Amino acid sequence: MTDAIYDLDKKRVRAAFDRAAASYDTHAVLQREICDRMLERLDYVKHTPSTLLDAGAGTGYGAARLRSRYPEAHLVALDLAESMLQIARPKPSLWQRISRAARFSAVCADIDQLPLKTSSVDMVWSSLALQWCNDLNVSFAEMYRVLAPNGLLMFSTFGPDTLRELRQAFHTVDGYSHVNRFVDMHDIGDVLVQAGFSTPVMDMEYITLTYADLKTLMQELKAIGAHNVTAGRNPGLMGRTRWQALESAYEKFRLEGRLPATYEVVYGHAWVNQKTRTADGHQIIRMNLQRRRTEKGLL
Repeated sequence: MTDAIYDLDKKRVRAAFDRAAASYDTHAVLQREICDRMLERLDYVKHTPSTLLDAGAGTGYGAARLRSRYPEAHLVALDLAESMLQIARPKPSLWQRISRAARFSAVCADIDQLPLKTSSVDMVWSSLALQWCNDLNVSFAEMYRVLAPNGLLMFSTFGPDTLRELRQAFHTVDGYSHVNRFVDMHDIGDVLVQAGFSTPVMDMEYITLTYADLKTLMQELKAIGAHNVTAGRNPGLMGRTRWQALESAYEKFRLEGRLPATYEVVYGHAWVNQKTRTADGHQIIRMNLQRRRTEKGLL
């Protein structure tokens, strides 16, 4: 199988999250937990942004907490799915509308094509959105472009061991792709450096959720919009025989009466110091030219 089978159809990604908007908050327990752990990491970062981008804001769980942490900042909540943003938009009080104390913008757009000016953002925050991008080289280049000098990128995403049980079980059933391709933490660090970011810091942890049965796991994934939208997916429906084979294959992972679903969670942050690349990726070379003077004039 080639990597092309894992390419994501962005139109299908958008449609899946639009459909899942109403049920997302009920089932996004893991997503909230990871967001909370990212927020704890901000306690150790000295940075006060005046403009903040939440790239992949979803229904606004993280955006609401970022607004509380940085009440003076203008927060831009960006997501691919308009239905998610409709939930994320805050309902300010009359006083907030008059005083403009709560500055908030909701933008429906793709992380890989940010509709923001170059060097216009002091901080980019992205919690569990990058795994829905096809090429992190493009994604990080865009984030680097919109970040101002001394800006901060902070993100989380999933690593290659995510849903490994489900991937292995499907592998015994057919040759189609059923689970997204996830990028290794070390490769992510390399891409950050290539994009121009300075001193990237990466770490990883495993979180395992457990379920009574496979059906419950699959229903939860659907409820948060995590559909299989890869190019190599099975174009048809899963029949009863294949479903039973999948259940049987997953059963070998059962432990203490529960079925595990492993998530490899990757956290990272990096800075934009003095910019070393232009918006189109060209290297910036700074030259210090000094003039020599004589009594008679310039040489």
